Amino acid sequence: MSEHLLEVRHLKKYFPITAGLLNRTVGHVKAVDDISLTIQAGETFGLVGESGSGKSTVGRTILRLHEKTDGEVLFKGMPIHELSKAEMSKLRPQMQLIFQDPYSSLNPRIRIGDAVGEALVNHGLATKEEARERALDVLEACGLSSYHYSRFPHEFSGGQRQRIGIARALALNPDFIIADEPVSALDVSIQAQIINLFKKLQHTRGLTYLFISHDLSVVEHLCNRIGVMYLGSMMEMASRDELFSQPLHPYTKALLSAIPVPVPKLKRERIVLKGDIPSPANPPSGCKFHTRCPYAVSRCKEEIPEFRNVGGDHFVACHLV
Repeated sequence: MSEHLLEVRHLKKYFPITAGLLNRTVGHVKAVDDISLTIQAGETFGLVGESGSGKSTVGRTILRLHEKTDGEVLFKGMPIHELSKAEMSKLRPQMQLIFQDPYSSLNPRIRIGDAVGEALVNHGLATKEEARERALDVLEACGLSSYHYSRFPHEFSGGQRQRIGIARALALNPDFIIADEPVSALDVSIQAQIINLFKKLQHTRGLTYLFISHDLSVVEHLCNRIGVMYLGSMMEMASRDELFSQPLHPYTKALLSAIPVPVPKLKRERIVLKGDIPSPANPPSGCKFHTRCPYAVSRCKEEIPEFRNVGGDHFVACHLV
């Protein structure tokens, strides 16, 4: 087994809720509530769940764009949240983020080539001329041409903008990339091109991904292992083949039942979850999913299920498994 590139241990991220003239803290939004996972060098780990489940907050807290509330994040054995500002600055080129909407993260007044190469200059890793050569190289690797270098963000389509976002992440030659719903805003045909680009870059550059998505069909095509989140907690985690062939948690089963079947004659039993997702500011007692689970028993309402290994690195948090 290859080494752990990333280890997340019992990570928590709570956002305070303030009220009154003195802005006193009256509660917390428990966006991430005790998450643990490991990612091996060279693999793609998929993190899935409904909107509001805390997936993006996990990614941003791993990169220390949010400070943790509790827990530990180790990157190559280094505790991310314990590093000084100078140490973190040295480490940042190795860990990059690709945004869901690359257009909003690009300065409309800066040409694409300068946007891709500016981080190299800012980190003191290259001169302006070297940064230009590096930017041209990664733009070409991402399916763009040299004449795109001098254009502005508004001159590109959605798919091209996402390629620019990928190129900007690649410019610093990172080991680890967090892709936060990078294809959710694209047409299906363009999605396939971007996913294939991710796979090609991983093969040629030895990249490791944390791929955040709510689309299980995309995750199935790209990821080696998958974690399923609900309301800030991990419900199930397993290899791709194990999760899709033998899902154990009722929430995972419901998500999988929603994937369209490409063969019209084949019918999949649709599991429709009743009710709305509870507020992360006031999550249910016991198992967080019990308010929507069709199999819930009294124990589920009272006792938090342990996230445990049920065999073969298949983890699940459910009393009934």
